[in-house]
Amino acid sequence: MNTIAHSLGAAPAAPESGQGSAKSRRLQLAHVADRVFASAVEALAAALIVAEICILFAGVVSRYFLHSPLVWTDEAASILFLWLASLGAVVAFRRGEHMRMTALVAKAAPHQQAFLDTIAVAAALAFLMFILGPAYEYAAEEAYITTPALELSNAWRAAALPVGLALMCVMGIIRLMRVGNWRLVGSAVATVATICAAFCLVGPVLRELGNINLLIFFVGVTAATVLIGVPIAVAFGLATFGFLSLTTSMPVMVLVGRMDEGMSHLILLSVPLFVFLGLLIEMTGMARAMVAFLASLLGHVRGGLSYVLLGAMYLVSGISGSKVADMAAVAPVLFPEMKERGAKPGDLIALLSATGAQTETIPPSLVLITIGSVTGVSIAALFTGGLLPGVVLGTALCFVVWLRYRNEDLSKVRKASRSEIWRAFRFALPALALPFVIRAAVVEGVATATEVSTLGIAYALLVGLLLHRDAKWSRLFPMLVETAALSGAILLIIGTATGMAWSLTQSGFSTSLAQAMAALPGGAPMFLAVSIVAFIILGSVLEGIPAIVLFGPLLFPIARAMGVHEVHYAMVVVLSMGVGLFAPPFGVGYYAACAIGKVKPEEGVRPIIGYVLALLTGLAIVAAVPWISTGLL
Repeated sequence: MNTIAHSLGAAPAAPESGQGSAKSRRLQLAHVADRVFASAVEALAAALIVAEICILFAGVVSRYFLHSPLVWTDEAASILFLWLASLGAVVAFRRGEHMRMTALVAKAAPHQQAFLDTIAVAAALAFLMFILGPAYEYAAEEAYITTPALELSNAWRAAALPVGLALMCVMGIIRLMRVGNWRLVGSAVATVATICAAFCLVGPVLRELGNINLLIFFVGVTAATVLIGVPIAVAFGLATFGFLSLTTSMPVMVLVGRMDEGMSHLILLSVPLFVFLGLLIEMTGMARAMVAFLASLLGHVRGGLSYVLLGAMYLVSGISGSKVADMAAVAPVLFPEMKERGAKPGDLIALLSATGAQTETIPPSLVLITIGSVTGVSIAALFTGGLLPGVVLGTALCFVVWLRYRNEDLSKVRKASRSEIWRAFRFALPALALPFVIRAAVVEGVATATEVSTLGIAYALLVGLLLHRDAKWSRLFPMLVETAALSGAILLIIGTATGMAWSLTQSGFSTSLAQAMAALPGGAPMFLAVSIVAFIILGSVLEGIPAIVLFGPLLFPIARAMGVHEVHYAMVVVLSMGVGLFAPPFGVGYYAACAIGKVKPEEGVRPIIGYVLALLTGLAIVAAVPWISTGLL
């Protein structure tokens, strides 16, 4: 996923020379510093996740069951959440897990890859240093605000940003030290410094260019940095920082404020909690139990295990909200048996990727949560509206499976007996019930979309303790760290993308975009068609969440003005991005599926064509029939 882990790996053996010994000592020092630094930050981030779960769960129990609301829980959760987001971003930066596009970098020669990977670290370090000072100023300004319930200075919350940025700077320096090749590091740092200096020198000229700067920074700088493998969050941040500091009189502290706004929206707290729930479901064996039950029902029919894969991804997506966690839970259970029945690895990966796109709207999808946070659309309505579109796309995929496996040889496959099916059902029942428990808790008002994840976590822990006694509880801490890293990576993107979206709005771009979209011939159908094409492209390059944060606030008001229901438009947009995300050659989700299935990417390119055509057909049906998205509301 990220080649920088290889270029910054273990230090080479030290030569006998004094220079070699000095180099070895530097590498050893960097390694020790990295290990100590990582242990402290990871432990704190894991503790914050546990604290958030306990606070929100206590709020639900106190309000709904004890009828004595705790007025301070949301406020405490909000304060800790910004710290969790900041420290999670540090963990992700240390582990090289911030989202980045590596399709072009992977095709470069090894020495070029090492240079581009070092450039990515140096560019990230430059951005962090640029906004560290404004972040400190922002935290100091927040000291004059007092929180209403806890009566604390808001600086306690806002300080998470400068502290997190400073820790990421330290981590960036350690990563550069661990490269071990000072010539490589020097050339990368010099390249980044030269480019930054060049922009500063032409600053007076840029101020005279007006809105052309939108193309220079938000298209040129963003595209260039993303394509060479700079983390997407850093690419957004550099473009926005450059635009504000070089072409406007706006203080850069505004960018920090918009980052705070984007990263600390309380509804986004459900992101790390649902990610952890998905990992917990996999660890306790609940996901495996669901798959085993479906296999007992359909394993004896032609293409049966492919149908099981489709159904399992639908059910697991309704629990975890993380597509990588979904695929990692389902694929290892089914792939071995499917290969024994003669399925080709490339076809398995193609189907796995297609189901990833199919289930993007299944609640509690992280993309749906993000849409709700940035556009104001009801999360409960999005969760309800996402069920049927997934069924439509799943039906289209089932048709392709039927075509491909209608002549499968099942002479050696035994049909499960009724007693075996009943036994598998009883074992899987607690897992099968969880998606319905989550949805019922939101619909009935037991918990909010943020709080409901804590009920799912408590449910999964209880089921794991009582029914799945072989669960590896020693994995809890690594799971918490993994949750913090993934959440930090997502939330930093949301933060910098919020800053970019605000800059685009202030520049008048949103007004121009609205006028252009409204002037399209054909009205709402043409608007939907253009949106589908645009978000397929955006999904393949930026992935779903950054694309939504950037363009959701701009396009959803236009959709409402043109008479398109906001939930219907959300389903069309999410499914379009899913197709782009999981389709080669640029879709990051496709390569994640290949990594999980341990299959070379080129093996799945031809088989996935049929599945992509089925997805596009299903997407067209969803776009043409609004009732599919809104009928259950």
